[in-house]
Amino acid sequence: MKIVVLPGDGIGPETMAVTVEVLQAVSRRFELNLDLDHDITGHESLRRHGATVTPALLEKVKAADGLMLGPAATYDFKDESKGEINPSKFFRKALDLFANIRPSRTYEGLTNKVGAFDLVVVRENTEGFYADRNIASGGSEMLITPDVVVSLRRITRECCERVARSAFELAMTRRKHLSIVHKANVLKLGDGMFIEMCHAVGREFPEVQVDDFIVDAMMAHVVRAPDRFDVIVTTNMFGDILSDLTAELSGSLGLGGSLNAGKHHAMGQAAHGSAPDIAGKDIANPFSLILSAAQLLAWHGTRRALPRFGEAARAIELACEQAVKAGETTRDVGGRLGTAATGRALVQRLLAA
Repeated sequence: MKIVVLPGDGIGPETMAVTVEVLQAVSRRFELNLDLDHDITGHESLRRHGATVTPALLEKVKAADGLMLGPAATYDFKDESKGEINPSKFFRKALDLFANIRPSRTYEGLTNKVGAFDLVVVRENTEGFYADRNIASGGSEMLITPDVVVSLRRITRECCERVARSAFELAMTRRKHLSIVHKANVLKLGDGMFIEMCHAVGREFPEVQVDDFIVDAMMAHVVRAPDRFDVIVTTNMFGDILSDLTAELSGSLGLGGSLNAGKHHAMGQAAHGSAPDIAGKDIANPFSLILSAAQLLAWHGTRRALPRFGEAARAIELACEQAVKAGETTRDVGGRLGTAATGRALVQRLLAA
């Protein structure tokens, strides 16, 4: 498996270095023969190439089996005409990564306020209210007058169908329960279509129990009783918000992995940002990026029918679980180690198993 590795900005190089060590360890243990091709994006690419991402990099990524993208300094990149392109948005669009899969679960040894749970948010990733993904050129926000802005949302049957299918297929591998989250009481046409397509796909998966919730009520439900949920599927903006909430409920956003998956490509990406205020201090939590790498391995294993990649992914997840319980983590999740030492301890667990 060939993986393009892009460290990103801020804490990205530190957390990616640890993630690479973990990938190399499981590659040795499970004979994955991983080929990690290192390149640059973000500020470093802007300095060297005049753009945060380049056409040559895109072609390299398309030819690989997967991409690991470190956190990007998104808010620094405002003018695409000057090469300031949001790398995350760029790859999601260019590779058609329509499903953002974000697991959230609690860990023994880490205090949380809501009790034990294990769920996954599957978020549509290519349309919705995101102004940079709705039309072929430019954005879908319009300044009508200096005091009036109109924002358009795009919802299509194709995008609803394919993200619903991803969610149902995932539910079949878990507890066979899928919850649709929407705002169809207000957004009657767009979210009405989303619900319709989810139920249409659901008829192909009769074993899966299906229910649905209005998004504002859902926020209360996941805080009150997250253990009642298994797989949650929703549109882009709602999923963006809901997945951050569920990750934080598990104990920390730093424990939330994230996979952006399409039909032919996938990108592992930490659920958090580049955190420039703590960059270089050896205190950043690497687990989100590491768990995202595990998801990427599992995706490749399923796609290519290679069970050892799924085994490697589960080994990473188990090692992270054991590390949290043992306090072999960074201080933000109750541990006592720095970023690099957390990685070394995790590698030792993986190789000793």
